[in-house]
Amino acid sequence: MLYMRKTEIVPWSKKWEESYREEEKLLKEIFINELVDIFHIGSTSVPAIGYAKPIIDILMIVKNIDKVDAYNNKMQTFGYEPRGENGISGRRYFPKGKDKRTHHVHIYQIGNKNIEIHLSFKNYLSNYPEEAIKYGKLKIELANKFKDHTHQYQKGKEAFVHELVEKSLRWRNEKNK
Repeated sequence: MLYMRKTEIVPWSKKWEESYREEEKLLKEIFINELVDIFHIGSTSVPAIGYAKPIIDILMIVKNIDKVDAYNNKMQTFGYEPRGENGISGRRYFPKGKDKRTHHVHIYQIGNKNIEIHLSFKNYLSNYPEEAIKYGKLKIELANKFKDHTHQYQKGKEAFVHELVEKSLRWRNEKNK
């Protein structure tokens, strides 16, 4: 039988920031020669959302994406699974924790458009808590509806997240005028 990961949504926790800081330190040591910057992203990085899957998303910006593959063995020694681009061109993706995921590392080369998308999304939700709260409520509703179907849960969020991304990019562009 095929094992399906469950969709677990829990109340926001201060522990997530601590978990990010620990992992940030480790990742900075591993990628010392390639790292440009590193950020805590995703729902665990925005307290106003109120709820999230207890998985820390980490965005890393590197000088050269092609050199990241040379770190695969080192990442594996710390429990990360190298997944290559995993469906997103120009990214390197490393989940940690197998079926009990704890971290997702998303690595992009400096200048990749996805960097701005992730950071604008986080900053927008941090600045507009009413939007963050709506997102948190949607997560709870979908998690209850699709507890045993993580892909259905993700699909259910798509339109709302896409709309938030568009709003966040417009907001960022207005701010930077």
